[in-house]
Amino acid sequence: MKRKSFIKVMAASSVGAAAFGAEQARAEVKAAPKKVLMKVGCQSGGTTVENLEFKARHGVFNLDGGSPVTIPGKGWDLDDSMKKREACEKYGISLDAYHYPLTSAGIDKVQYPNIMLGKSPERDREIEILQQMIQVAGKTGIKVLNYNTTILPVLRTGRYTDPKRGNADYSVWNYEEALKQNHPKTIAGDVTIEQMFERITYLLDRILPVAKEYKVKLANHIADPPTPVGYRGITRWNSPDVFKGIQRFAKLYDSEYHGFNFCIGSIAEGLKDPKTEIMPIIKWVGERNQIFNVHLRNIKGGWNNFQEVYPDNGDMNFLHVVRALRDVGFSGMVMPDHVPHHHDPASTPQAFSFAYGYIKGLLQAVSDEVKS
Repeated sequence: MKRKSFIKVMAASSVGAAAFGAEQARAEVKAAPKKVLMKVGCQSGGTTVENLEFKARHGVFNLDGGSPVTIPGKGWDLDDSMKKREACEKYGISLDAYHYPLTSAGIDKVQYPNIMLGKSPERDREIEILQQMIQVAGKTGIKVLNYNTTILPVLRTGRYTDPKRGNADYSVWNYEEALKQNHPKTIAGDVTIEQMFERITYLLDRILPVAKEYKVKLANHIADPPTPVGYRGITRWNSPDVFKGIQRFAKLYDSEYHGFNFCIGSIAEGLKDPKTEIMPIIKWVGERNQIFNVHLRNIKGGWNNFQEVYPDNGDMNFLHVVRALRDVGFSGMVMPDHVPHHHDPASTPQAFSFAYGYIKGLLQAVSDEVKS
């Protein structure tokens, strides 16, 4: 080979190697695990000294503080809200969220029923109160308001005692058993999915602009559990296809203040194979930046038949779940939710203590993957 030709070949090879090396480096950077931004949090217990000390002892420094005192006919008491924040700060706890009085208690018990009944002009007055609550939240520095848009309450049909976990009691939902129990319709009567979405958009059209003004994210918890069409007269907005329901709700508004109190357990309750089917849902919602909080609740079973269990003995692998949350850049609270109970008087704090430690271990594990 002539000298000039040899030099050209070697130069081309060097350029090719450099290009390959650069491409490989880019691929490695792209594939590298992302930094862990999420933190363990909780929504139970409020801002009492007893609860704040309990949280601090267990390394929980982010909190959903429940809600401030309500002034009848007006909304939340700003002074009480500021006192809650000050109480948290004494323990180094960040008061990140509140619960809106749109709860999962069911239409017969919820404080402001006319919104999901679609009843005007009563719902307009209720919405004015909710707008005032957003203002109080924003002035207090609250980042997220968690809420529900449901008619039926949280649905369960019984309990199961697990001898392999110290006779812990798990709450159970079985659709066939629910039909046998033959519970009546609510005061709402029959409500289609289109009516559900009309009532949801009527609400959000009026409160999202206020949320944007005060920089407060509105995090909707899906109906628990997803159910077949028309159960007790109601088709829930996330039913019968939970992923399609989530996508429809997510696409209602292009707003950074519109998203989810993302309950892993409740979503899994609408899936046939939660272990695998939960992953693309996390990816889809997470990449849209619409996961505002996470409830880390595990189950055994799925659509129409499940038990709520401890985080480590359900069908979903929560290491994989938390890793997926990391990879979509989720930065909010990861919270225990419905914990199992047992006969010991300290049942609830024991279960929450276990859950806090488990979540902190998961966060450390996926964080160490970034460092290694």
